[in-house]
Amino acid sequence: MAWVDLRSDTVTHPTPAMRAAMLTAEVGDDVYGEDPTVNALQQRMAADLGFEAALFVPTGTQSNLLALMAHCERGDEYLVGTDAHTYKFEGGGAAVLGSIQPQPIPHDIDGTLPLDKLAAAIKPIDPHFARTRLLALENTWHGRVLPLDYLRAAHDFARERGLAIHLDGARIFNAAVAGGVPAREIAQHFDSVSVCLSKGLGAPVGSVLLGSAVVVEKARRWRKVAGGGWRQAGMLAAAAGYALDHHVARLADDHRRAVTLSRQLGDVPGIKLLGQHTNMVFIDVPADRLRELDVHLRAASVRISIGYLPTLRLVTHLDIDDEGIARTVEAFRAFFTV
Repeated sequence: MAWVDLRSDTVTHPTPAMRAAMLTAEVGDDVYGEDPTVNALQQRMAADLGFEAALFVPTGTQSNLLALMAHCERGDEYLVGTDAHTYKFEGGGAAVLGSIQPQPIPHDIDGTLPLDKLAAAIKPIDPHFARTRLLALENTWHGRVLPLDYLRAAHDFARERGLAIHLDGARIFNAAVAGGVPAREIAQHFDSVSVCLSKGLGAPVGSVLLGSAVVVEKARRWRKVAGGGWRQAGMLAAAAGYALDHHVARLADDHRRAVTLSRQLGDVPGIKLLGQHTNMVFIDVPADRLRELDVHLRAASVRISIGYLPTLRLVTHLDIDDEGIARTVEAFRAFFTV
């Protein structure tokens, strides 16, 4: 039986048509700037999202790191959410590799960072303090779409205080589809944006960093320093281009299936539904039954991420269909009704 893998939207496999696009891609040496398919992807994304330049990189973690290092120098500081990916889940790269100090700010429940708390965290110009240079936001955050009016306010806040503003837009297309707006309408409020192509869009590898020509040129140097320069990367860029052509609008299917999953799991005794946001469903289950639940679900060919906390995140994506949702619900129901 095929697996229903709800651990993340990073687990997708390239479709046959995407593999065909990869097979026929024109390639060259990207370190020399000679891969035509990479160049076309970068030019396309810069034009589509309203930036001067773009840089195709292996991972979203590297894309965010390059942005932070392009905006900040050693001893600088960036304002970031306490539960943001760039702060909590990327190995402390800004501090380890960039000597950049994070200043974490607690999120509001909707994923925004309160502007008054951000203002209070900005350091005065004084030798005792790191220099506050950058505000970093994330959209979507735990599946939540940041409101457009907040993005406008955050942009104005940063401008008034001389800060650059970066978006970890790993799932910016989920936010755009959910909000019924072009991704450009979200991106316009930022000096740089990182977009992941290997999550909901289903490409096997890669993210793109967008920004001014100056920011992207700095990022290109740091990419090389960090070992991220690649050669005939056009096959991967072709997969990303195919994803942009064919897999953006269908994100609405992932959101719809997440709604169905949340509604049906919410009716199962023993499960507490915490919420559903875009392609993510959050539930609580009894902590003392986590291991047992994991074994039961795997026996039904259902994979979810189970750690030590009772809160579970289930993520829908390209490789999850309606039958997979039904099988997942039935597996949970069978476990909790025994």
